[in-house]
Amino acid sequence: MTYVWLEQGMAFTGDALLIRGCGRTDFQQGDSGRLYDSVHQKIFSLPPETLLFPAHDYTGQTVTSVAEEKEHNPRLTKRKSDFIKIMENLNLPYPKQIDRAVPANLLCGAFETAT
Repeated sequence: MTYVWLEQGMAFTGDALLIRGCGRTDFQQGDSGRLYDSVHQKIFSLPPETLLFPAHDYTGQTVTSVAEEKEHNPRLTKRKSDFIKIMENLNLPYPKQIDRAVPANLLCGAFETAT
């Protein structure tokens, strides 16, 4: 999900579009084709100067732009069929805390701790 603030020229892309990357689609009913279409039809249709703020980044970067990602994103600059192949072959490890994080996310981050 992306929240767009047109008046300020910015969008908050969550895990859909990251700086030079994108979110995982290999679990939680992910769909690479759907992610590709969503980014290309929604986020990449915003004005090129729109600032994009992803939910997180593993290199310390905090902002990019539509123009930057359309030109430099190594996955999303590919054709859809190539993107799907890339995503199918990432072979990433299963997230260590996902079985705990997903239920907590469904409850707005709240989870019970052992007493």
